[in-house]
Amino acid sequence: MRESEPLTLYVVYTAKPGCREAFVRQIVMEGIADTIRREEGCIRYDYYFSAQQEDKILLVEQWQTQAHQRIHLQQPHMARLRELKEQYVADTRLGRVTLEEA
Repeated sequence: MRESEPLTLYVVYTAKPGCREAFVRQIVMEGIADTIRREEGCIRYDYYFSAQQEDKILLVEQWQTQAHQRIHLQQPHMARLRELKEQYVADTRLGRVTLEEA
């Protein structure tokens, strides 16, 4: 994987019991999601709720390059997001997709 390649991340959060909506609501109310969407290189940053599993949240992130995503992780608002995850999230699973030239 090269830093200059596009990157898509699929993050599956398992919320603590009864915390799914509160987690995403807090991210939106504090402006974290909008701040991330305005970061250089961010193509997509969207949360989805599972209709079948009441504790699951899917986050889809797309970045122009892996380098952009790496810089994103160092931003000050990410510290607050980590605090919210500690409060509301029981488990996090991450999947990465990169596009390679054929």
